[in-house]
Amino acid sequence: MTAMVLALAGIMATQAGAQVLRDADFNSIGRINGNGVVRNEAGRSIGTFDADGTVRDNTGQSRGVIKQLEIFDTAGSRIGYINTDGTVRDGESNVLGYISINDGKVTNAQKQTIGFARGVRVDWIACYYFFRLFDK
Repeated sequence: MTAMVLALAGIMATQAGAQVLRDADFNSIGRINGNGVVRNEAGRSIGTFDADGTVRDNTGQSRGVIKQLEIFDTAGSRIGYINTDGTVRDGESNVLGYISINDGKVTNAQKQTIGFARGVRVDWIACYYFFRLFDK
């Protein structure tokens, strides 16, 4: 099961270069590069995803950690997770939205499009769009 979860996280990972983050109207709102650096639409770094799963803001402070498609805050409390079908849930198991594994389309709980992030890891997409772990 762990292997399947990790494979899902890597399915949308990019091999090289930055992947564009887009809003519902398909306008560019930022980028995430293959090393986990997150930039806003002006190109300013707003945070990073470290190799060990730590999520950092633009000052380098830890905002949380990702462990096998689960997202934890700095106190160690689970604030959300991603199901293998791309459903994103909060720490209470309420549906926050969905990430399409096929095309990177991001929708809210009412299935309204809120953005696009093709070629980006699903756990990174969830942290960006649903858990708002970056100062934009």
